[in-house]
Amino acid sequence: MKPQCKIISIPLFLISVLGCQPNANSNDPQNSKPNNANATAPLQIDRTMINVNQADPNLPSFVSFNDTTPAGAYWEKVDALSDEFDDWNSAKWVKTNWNYGNTPVNMLNKNSGVDDGNLWIKATLNAKSEKQWFETSRVRSKAKIKFPMYTESRIKTAHISAYNTFWLNNGDINDRDEIDIIENNSNPSTDYANPDYPWQMSSQYFVVKDGVTERAKGNFDNRHLSEKNTLKGVTWNEAYHVVGAWWQDEHTVQFYLNGEPAGKVTTTNPFTLAQHLIWDLWTQDSSWVGGLPNKTDLLDDARNTMRVDWVRTWQLKTK
Repeated sequence: MKPQCKIISIPLFLISVLGCQPNANSNDPQNSKPNNANATAPLQIDRTMINVNQADPNLPSFVSFNDTTPAGAYWEKVDALSDEFDDWNSAKWVKTNWNYGNTPVNMLNKNSGVDDGNLWIKATLNAKSEKQWFETSRVRSKAKIKFPMYTESRIKTAHISAYNTFWLNNGDINDRDEIDIIENNSNPSTDYANPDYPWQMSSQYFVVKDGVTERAKGNFDNRHLSEKNTLKGVTWNEAYHVVGAWWQDEHTVQFYLNGEPAGKVTTTNPFTLAQHLIWDLWTQDSSWVGGLPNKTDLLDDARNTMRVDWVRTWQLKTK
Protein backbone atom coordinates (compact mmCIF):
# COMPACT_ATOMS: atom_id res chain seq x y z
CA MET A 1 0.00 0.00 0.00
CA LYS A 2 1.38 3.44 -0.91
CA PRO A 3 2.24 5.87 1.90
CA GLN A 4 0.01 8.85 2.51
CA CYS A 5 1.85 12.07 1.69
CA LYS A 6 1.13 15.77 2.05
CA ILE A 7 2.75 18.94 0.77
CA ILE A 8 3.57 21.54 3.39
CA SER A 9 4.25 24.97 1.87
CA ILE A 10 6.39 27.61 3.56
CA PRO A 11 5.82 30.75 1.48
CA LEU A 12 8.36 32.86 3.40
CA PHE A 13 11.21 30.82 2.06
CA LEU A 14 9.45 29.65 -1.12
CA ILE A 15 10.21 26.06 -0.09
CA SER A 16 7.97 23.01 -0.37
CA VAL A 17 8.62 20.19 2.00
CA LEU A 18 7.36 16.74 1.17
CA GLY A 19 6.35 14.87 4.31
CA CYS A 20 5.36 11.20 4.12
CA GLN A 21 3.91 8.94 6.77
CA PRO A 22 3.29 5.21 6.46
CA ASN A 23 -0.34 4.22 6.19
CA ALA A 24 -1.72 3.08 9.55
CA ASN A 25 -3.45 0.19 7.79
CA SER A 26 -0.23 -1.15 6.29
CA ASN A 27 -0.08 -4.95 5.95
CA ASP A 28 3.60 -5.06 6.95
CA PRO A 29 3.90 -8.43 8.76
CA GLN A 30 6.16 -6.86 11.39
CA ASN A 31 3.20 -4.80 12.61
CA SER A 32 1.37 -7.98 13.57
CA LYS A 33 4.29 -9.58 15.39
CA PRO A 34 4.52 -8.73 19.09
CA ASN A 35 7.82 -8.06 20.83
CA ASN A 36 9.38 -6.70 17.63
CA ALA A 37 13.17 -6.70 17.88
CA ASN A 38 13.33 -3.74 15.45
CA ALA A 39 11.00 -1.54 17.48
CA THR A 40 12.43 1.81 18.57
CA ALA A 41 9.49 3.21 20.56
CA PRO A 42 9.98 3.36 24.34
CA LEU A 43 8.73 0.24 26.08
CA GLN A 44 5.47 0.59 27.98
CA ILE A 45 5.47 -2.32 30.45
CA ASP A 46 2.60 -2.71 32.89
CA ARG A 47 4.39 -3.79 36.07
CA THR A 48 1.14 -4.96 37.65
CA MET A 49 1.19 -8.03 35.40
CA ILE A 50 3.64 -10.28 33.59
CA ASN A 51 2.85 -10.08 29.89
CA VAL A 52 5.77 -11.67 28.09
CA ASN A 53 4.70 -10.07 24.81
CA GLN A 54 5.57 -6.67 26.29
CA ALA A 55 9.10 -7.70 27.32
CA ASP A 56 12.15 -5.90 25.94
CA PRO A 57 13.14 -7.91 22.82
CA ASN A 58 16.77 -6.88 23.22
CA LEU A 59 17.15 -8.82 26.48
CA PRO A 60 16.00 -12.14 27.93
CA SER A 61 12.29 -11.77 28.73
CA PHE A 62 12.70 -12.28 32.47
CA VAL A 63 14.87 -9.15 32.66
CA SER A 64 11.76 -7.03 32.05
CA PHE A 65 9.92 -8.50 35.04
CA ASN A 66 12.56 -9.75 37.51
CA ASP A 67 16.10 -8.91 36.49
CA THR A 68 18.38 -11.52 38.03
CA THR A 69 21.35 -10.78 35.75
CA PRO A 70 24.47 -11.17 37.93
CA ALA A 71 26.13 -7.97 39.11
CA GLY A 72 28.98 -6.93 36.81
CA ALA A 73 27.57 -8.88 33.83
CA TYR A 74 25.51 -8.07 30.72
CA TRP A 75 23.71 -9.96 27.95
CA GLU A 76 25.20 -9.87 24.43
CA LYS A 77 22.90 -10.94 21.59
CA VAL A 78 24.16 -13.88 19.49
CA ASP A 79 22.97 -13.18 15.95
CA ALA A 80 23.84 -16.63 14.59
CA LEU A 81 21.37 -18.16 17.07
CA SER A 82 18.64 -15.52 16.85
CA ASP A 83 15.98 -15.05 14.17
CA GLU A 84 12.61 -13.32 13.73
CA PHE A 85 11.83 -15.76 10.88
CA ASP A 86 10.81 -13.23 8.26
CA ASP A 87 12.42 -15.62 5.77
CA TRP A 88 14.45 -18.83 5.75
CA ASN A 89 18.10 -18.09 6.58
CA SER A 90 20.24 -20.94 5.26
CA ALA A 91 23.32 -19.39 6.86
CA LYS A 92 21.79 -20.06 10.31
CA TRP A 93 19.56 -23.14 9.96
CA VAL A 94 19.69 -26.59 8.41
CA LYS A 95 17.18 -29.46 8.23
CA THR A 96 18.78 -32.48 9.94
CA ASN A 97 16.05 -35.08 9.70
CA TRP A 98 16.24 -38.23 11.86
CA ASN A 99 13.51 -40.80 12.41
CA TYR A 100 13.80 -41.73 16.11
CA GLY A 101 14.27 -45.46 15.56
CA ASN A 102 11.28 -47.80 15.76
CA THR A 103 8.51 -45.21 15.35
CA PRO A 104 6.08 -44.18 12.58
CA VAL A 105 8.12 -41.00 12.10
CA ASN A 106 9.55 -40.06 8.71
CA MET A 107 11.32 -36.68 8.68
CA LEU A 108 11.37 -34.81 5.38
CA ASN A 109 12.57 -31.38 4.25
CA LYS A 110 9.15 -30.55 2.78
CA ASN A 111 7.55 -30.65 6.22
CA SER A 112 9.28 -27.53 7.54
CA GLY A 113 9.89 -24.00 6.34
CA VAL A 114 9.30 -20.31 7.00
CA ASP A 115 6.09 -18.48 6.13
CA ASP A 116 4.08 -15.54 7.51
CA GLY A 117 6.83 -14.65 10.00
CA ASN A 118 7.01 -18.14 11.50
CA LEU A 119 9.24 -21.15 11.28
CA TRP A 120 6.82 -24.07 10.96
CA ILE A 121 7.05 -27.83 11.28
CA LYS A 122 4.04 -29.80 10.06
CA ALA A 123 3.00 -33.40 10.72
CA THR A 124 1.23 -34.92 7.70
CA LEU A 125 -0.14 -38.37 6.91
CA ASN A 126 1.38 -40.78 4.43
CA ALA A 127 -1.60 -43.09 4.00
CA LYS A 128 0.41 -45.37 1.68
CA SER A 129 2.86 -46.40 4.40
CA GLU A 130 2.02 -48.66 7.34
CA LYS A 131 5.38 -48.16 9.07
CA GLN A 132 6.30 -44.49 8.45
CA TRP A 133 2.98 -42.73 8.17
CA PHE A 134 3.86 -39.72 10.40
CA GLU A 135 5.71 -37.28 8.12
CA THR A 136 7.43 -34.39 9.88
CA SER A 137 10.75 -32.52 10.05
CA ARG A 138 13.57 -31.14 12.19
CA VAL A 139 15.40 -27.78 12.09
CA ARG A 140 18.82 -27.28 13.73
CA SER A 141 21.17 -24.35 14.08
CA LYS A 142 24.49 -24.42 12.28
CA ALA A 143 26.21 -22.60 15.14
CA LYS A 144 26.83 -23.94 18.64
CA ILE A 145 27.00 -22.23 22.01
CA LYS A 146 27.98 -23.08 25.59
CA PHE A 147 27.47 -21.56 29.03
CA PRO A 148 27.00 -18.96 30.33
CA MET A 149 24.16 -18.35 27.87
CA TYR A 150 20.41 -17.92 27.61
CA THR A 151 18.08 -18.85 24.75
CA GLU A 152 14.33 -18.51 24.39
CA SER A 153 11.77 -19.10 21.66
CA ARG A 154 8.13 -18.07 21.16
CA ILE A 155 6.20 -21.20 20.16
CA LYS A 156 2.64 -22.33 19.49
CA THR A 157 2.35 -26.09 19.45
CA ALA A 158 0.57 -28.54 17.19
CA HIS A 159 -2.52 -29.93 18.93
CA ILE A 160 -1.87 -33.58 18.18
CA SER A 161 -0.46 -36.39 20.31
CA ALA A 162 3.20 -35.67 19.64
CA TYR A 163 6.19 -33.93 21.20
CA ASN A 164 6.66 -30.30 20.15
CA THR A 165 10.28 -29.70 21.09
CA PHE A 166 12.84 -26.95 21.57
CA TRP A 167 16.17 -28.32 22.78
CA LEU A 168 19.95 -28.18 22.70
CA ASN A 169 22.34 -31.00 21.80
CA ASN A 170 25.99 -31.26 20.79
CA GLY A 171 25.37 -33.93 18.12
CA ASP A 172 27.28 -36.95 19.49
CA ILE A 173 25.03 -39.65 20.96
CA ASN A 174 27.98 -41.32 22.75
CA ASP A 175 29.53 -38.16 24.20
CA ARG A 176 26.42 -36.13 24.78
CA ASP A 177 25.23 -33.07 26.59
CA GLU A 178 21.57 -32.20 26.05
CA ILE A 179 19.08 -29.67 27.39
CA ASP A 180 15.42 -30.29 26.55
CA ILE A 181 13.63 -26.99 27.17
CA ILE A 182 10.19 -28.32 26.18
CA GLU A 183 8.70 -31.58 25.01
CA ASN A 184 5.08 -30.44 24.99
CA ASN A 185 2.14 -32.67 24.15
CA SER A 186 -1.10 -30.71 24.54
CA ASN A 187 -3.33 -33.55 23.32
CA PRO A 188 -2.07 -36.98 24.50
CA SER A 189 -4.00 -39.96 23.16
CA THR A 190 -2.91 -42.26 25.99
CA ASP A 191 -5.03 -42.17 29.12
CA TYR A 192 -2.66 -42.86 31.98
CA ALA A 193 -2.20 -41.83 35.60
CA ASN A 194 -0.96 -38.26 35.10
CA PRO A 195 -3.78 -35.80 34.40
CA ASP A 196 -1.26 -32.91 34.60
CA TYR A 197 0.75 -34.16 31.64
CA PRO A 198 -0.81 -31.91 28.93
CA TRP A 199 0.15 -28.81 30.96
CA GLN A 200 3.80 -29.68 31.57
CA MET A 201 6.93 -28.34 29.91
CA SER A 202 8.67 -31.72 30.40
CA SER A 203 12.10 -30.07 30.60
CA GLN A 204 15.15 -32.25 31.28
CA TYR A 205 18.86 -32.74 30.75
CA PHE A 206 21.07 -35.64 29.66
CA VAL A 207 24.78 -36.21 30.20
CA VAL A 208 26.13 -39.35 28.48
CA LYS A 209 29.79 -40.27 29.06
CA ASP A 210 31.44 -43.66 28.51
CA GLY A 211 28.08 -45.41 28.16
CA VAL A 212 26.71 -44.00 31.43
CA THR A 213 23.63 -41.74 31.28
CA GLU A 214 22.79 -39.08 33.85
CA ARG A 215 19.34 -37.53 33.55
CA ALA A 216 16.93 -35.38 35.52
CA LYS A 217 13.48 -34.18 34.50
CA GLY A 218 11.51 -31.05 35.35
CA ASN A 219 7.74 -31.07 35.08
CA PHE A 220 6.81 -27.42 35.50
CA ASP A 221 3.07 -26.95 34.96
CA ASN A 222 2.03 -23.73 33.21
CA ARG A 223 -0.95 -23.46 35.57
CA HIS A 224 1.63 -22.77 38.31
CA LEU A 225 2.71 -19.44 36.83
CA SER A 226 2.02 -16.47 39.08
CA GLU A 227 -1.49 -15.04 39.21
CA LYS A 228 -0.40 -11.89 37.40
CA ASN A 229 0.96 -13.80 34.39
CA THR A 230 -1.33 -13.30 31.38
CA LEU A 231 -0.56 -16.82 30.06
CA LYS A 232 -1.16 -18.71 33.29
CA GLY A 233 -3.20 -21.84 32.50
CA VAL A 234 -3.36 -21.16 28.75
CA THR A 235 -2.72 -24.39 26.86
CA TRP A 236 0.32 -24.74 24.58
CA ASN A 237 -1.76 -24.79 21.40
CA GLU A 238 -4.07 -21.91 22.37
CA ALA A 239 -1.44 -19.19 22.25
CA TYR A 240 2.26 -18.60 21.68
CA HIS A 241 4.36 -19.25 24.79
CA VAL A 242 7.94 -18.09 25.40
CA VAL A 243 10.13 -20.92 26.70
CA GLY A 244 13.78 -20.56 27.60
CA ALA A 245 16.84 -21.92 29.36
CA TRP A 246 19.63 -20.11 31.19
CA TRP A 247 22.61 -22.47 31.09
CA GLN A 248 24.43 -20.87 33.98
CA ASP A 249 27.49 -23.08 34.51
CA GLU A 250 28.79 -26.62 34.03
CA HIS A 251 26.19 -28.01 36.44
CA THR A 252 23.14 -25.70 36.37
CA VAL A 253 20.27 -24.94 33.98
CA GLN A 254 17.40 -22.62 34.97
CA PHE A 255 14.30 -22.95 32.77
CA TYR A 256 11.85 -20.12 32.06
CA LEU A 257 8.25 -19.91 30.89
CA ASN A 258 6.60 -16.65 29.80
CA GLY A 259 9.05 -14.48 31.71
CA GLU A 260 9.10 -16.48 34.94
CA PRO A 261 11.42 -19.14 36.41
CA ALA A 262 10.03 -22.60 35.63
CA GLY A 263 12.21 -25.15 37.38
CA LYS A 264 15.94 -25.81 37.64
CA VAL A 265 18.09 -28.89 37.05
CA THR A 266 21.55 -29.55 38.47
CA THR A 267 23.94 -32.16 37.10
CA THR A 268 26.45 -34.29 39.00
CA ASN A 269 28.88 -34.66 36.10
CA PRO A 270 30.24 -31.59 34.30
CA PHE A 271 28.05 -30.32 31.51
CA THR A 272 30.43 -28.51 29.17
CA LEU A 273 29.97 -29.31 25.46
CA ALA A 274 28.87 -26.56 23.06
CA GLN A 275 25.38 -27.26 21.70
CA HIS A 276 23.12 -26.61 18.71
CA LEU A 277 19.53 -25.28 18.98
CA ILE A 278 16.90 -27.70 17.62
CA TRP A 279 13.15 -27.84 16.97
CA ASP A 280 11.22 -30.90 15.90
CA LEU A 281 7.80 -32.57 16.07
CA TRP A 282 7.67 -36.32 16.66
CA THR A 283 5.73 -39.16 18.26
CA GLN A 284 5.87 -42.80 19.26
CA ASP A 285 3.60 -45.42 20.79
CA SER A 286 4.53 -44.91 24.45
CA SER A 287 2.82 -43.39 27.48
CA TRP A 288 5.78 -41.13 28.29
CA VAL A 289 5.43 -39.38 24.91
CA GLY A 290 1.63 -39.44 25.15
CA GLY A 291 0.76 -42.11 22.60
CA LEU A 292 0.25 -41.97 18.85
CA PRO A 293 -2.02 -39.31 17.35
CA ASN A 294 -5.20 -40.06 15.48
CA LYS A 295 -4.29 -40.22 11.80
CA THR A 296 -7.17 -37.90 10.90
CA ASP A 297 -5.52 -35.17 13.03
CA LEU A 298 -2.65 -35.11 10.54
CA LEU A 299 -5.06 -34.02 7.81
CA ASP A 300 -6.13 -30.92 9.72
CA ASP A 301 -3.84 -27.91 9.10
CA ALA A 302 -5.49 -26.09 12.00
CA ARG A 303 -3.94 -28.55 14.46
CA ASN A 304 -1.03 -30.40 12.82
CA THR A 305 1.53 -27.57 12.72
CA MET A 306 4.04 -26.30 15.28
CA ARG A 307 4.85 -22.61 14.79
CA VAL A 308 7.90 -20.68 16.01
CA ASP A 309 7.53 -16.90 15.93
CA TRP A 310 11.13 -16.19 16.89
CA VAL A 311 14.23 -17.39 18.71
CA ARG A 312 16.65 -15.10 20.61
CA THR A 313 19.92 -16.09 22.20
CA TRP A 314 22.42 -14.25 24.37
CA GLN A 315 25.86 -14.88 25.82
CA LEU A 316 26.43 -13.61 29.36
CA LYS A 317 29.50 -11.37 29.39
CA THR A 318 31.52 -9.73 32.16
CA LYS A 319 31.65 -5.93 32.14
